[in-house]
Amino acid sequence: MKKYFVLAIGLTLGFSVVAQKKELKAANKEIDKENFEKATVALDAAETLLGSMDKKYKSQYYLLRSICYLKNGDPDFNTIKKSIEALKLATEPEQGQGVKNQIQNLKSHLVNKGSSLLQKEDYKTSSDYFESAYKLVPSDTAYLFYAASTAVNAKLYDRSLAMYEELRSLGYTGIEQNYLATNKETQVEELFGSKVLRDLSVKSKSHINPRDETTKSKFPEIIKNIALIYVQNGENEKALQAMAVARAESPDDLDLLLTEANVHYSMGNTQKFKELLEIAIQKDPMNPELQYNLGVISSETDDFESSKKYYLKAIELNPEYVNAYINLAALILGQEESILDQMNSLGSSAADDRKYDELKAKRNQLYLNAIPYLETAFNIDPSNYQAAKTLTNIFSAVGDSDKYKEYKAISETLEPK
Repeated sequence: MKKYFVLAIGLTLGFSVVAQKKELKAANKEIDKENFEKATVALDAAETLLGSMDKKYKSQYYLLRSICYLKNGDPDFNTIKKSIEALKLATEPEQGQGVKNQIQNLKSHLVNKGSSLLQKEDYKTSSDYFESAYKLVPSDTAYLFYAASTAVNAKLYDRSLAMYEELRSLGYTGIEQNYLATNKETQVEELFGSKVLRDLSVKSKSHINPRDETTKSKFPEIIKNIALIYVQNGENEKALQAMAVARAESPDDLDLLLTEANVHYSMGNTQKFKELLEIAIQKDPMNPELQYNLGVISSETDDFESSKKYYLKAIELNPEYVNAYINLAALILGQEESILDQMNSLGSSAADDRKYDELKAKRNQLYLNAIPYLETAFNIDPSNYQAAKTLTNIFSAVGDSDKYKEYKAISETLEPK
């Protein structure tokens, strides 16, 4: 009786192994034929035998389950997470190559889905996908950078900060070596996946003008965002500490210098902002943006002459800098207020009447001084409502009815911006 009992157990175990093999083989066959629904049914049957499976078959089961989660229909994010968790349990050497292939498939899906969601401006979910791609393949730190950036767009600042801090601790720069050559037929420069592919294309004479390009480091952007998130959270000292670390590592980095300047500006430290911009101008004297920003900050501190100097320099460096022309006109017109205050304070004596006429002529000259800058701005950008509307008001004030009618008609056809 005892022997019979042992034999019965042996038969049961033998049947279980056969059933396991059968269901897993069926699931594998359906996956090969891309019948993922049928494969899922076979795996559901195999799942009932999971408790008695040995390691090899369990590993195979989880790999196949991971594949079905990914390939069966249009999986949502939670299903993709199930696929990743199942893959973690496929640990046996027999599934080694299959696991590598599935990791690549999952990564491609996560990145492609994250990119498509980014295009749709679903920043939060896009960030989830990019972060999962990074966790799946931690050596691909670029995906952590994308996850952090999209989290900023989603206004998930604390989450983004944690990811940026991780990138900083990893020493991530995002610097890449690009291999480019010009397509001989289209004359368009193209990017190649490797130097070998580029050189082969040049050798075959389908491409010309090969060149290598090293991309800029993303480290300054990471530090900038860390600092700005700290500012957003009201942690200004931490923001400045982050900038101090970055500037110490890259003292000649203009982007970092400008980021620190912007942090000070965000904190209301306009004098420090101005000082740092002046240092930046010494490093990049031909940059019209720097000149323009100094014009803005000088205007805010009522330094008329400095502001005018910086705006004119910005225009000299970029003759089509529309905002510089408009701000210069606004700077000139801003002097009108003090003239009006003087006019309104006068009495009715003959001396006051003469003074009033002098001030009125002075105000009129302000208008005339501003007109050339506004007209230039409008000529560069004929859709600029602000320039057209201001010119309408000025020509009305100086009594030029023809110009007034011209710009009034134009401004009525434009949309305010």
